[in-house]
Amino acid sequence: MKNRILDELTAIEAREDVRIVYACESGSRAWGMASADSDYDVRFLYAHRPEWYLSLEPGRDVIELPISDALDISGWDLRKTLRLFGRSNPALLEWLQSPIVYRQAPEVAGPLRQLIPTVFSPERAYHHYRSQARNFHRRYTSGKERTLKRFFYLLRTLLAALWVDARETPPPITIQALADAMLPPELHPELARLLAVKRAGGEKEMVGAIGPLWDFAEAELQRLNTQEREFHRTWPPMDQLNVLFRRFLDELWRA
Repeated sequence: MKNRILDELTAIEAREDVRIVYACESGSRAWGMASADSDYDVRFLYAHRPEWYLSLEPGRDVIELPISDALDISGWDLRKTLRLFGRSNPALLEWLQSPIVYRQAPEVAGPLRQLIPTVFSPERAYHHYRSQARNFHRRYTSGKERTLKRFFYLLRTLLAALWVDARETPPPITIQALADAMLPPELHPELARLLAVKRAGGEKEMVGAIGPLWDFAEAELQRLNTQEREFHRTWPPMDQLNVLFRRFLDELWRA
């Protein structure tokens, strides 16, 4: 599958006349909670030739391939990427910290990773992860999506919200790193058991009583929903990102 992904990225570059500067795994495989039949969620960042950005009418700034054979692949243009990066987009920050990287241009990925502490907005991240946890909780308790996949989506986003609430820093990507920091030690054996079940089973593996882990999730989500929380404000360094944008284009297309 890795070779297929790399071939797809090369084909995209040729077909779209772009340079892919970064490509990584997102979703359950990056989060360390994939099932045997989990999709490969590949996300990439790309740059057009400099003249593309000088058009009077802005062009399409995403590339999306049809989902097929467990492969979901899509990407964002560099200008879109830097705009969202400056606004501390949580999904983008996760991509840049993914433990599974397929391709990267060091002259782009390195400077962006170094800037993550500068652009990171605790307020935006907190509300993003708390909102996701609420949605997954609602869908899980409705009874229509009572699967291990849905429960782990709830737990991971809840733990990320708890991390930001406690530390006001970017949360780790994997569920294990989040659990090591935010989950009570007595719940770790049950988490390990359920992770083993999910990894050995399928995406739609149903789950019965979860017990203490569910009690923890319910109590912590309720606490987050009722507390009043204020964070320090952050301001996007757009001047700095404009300089980086021009430098990236020059370096990528100089040859």
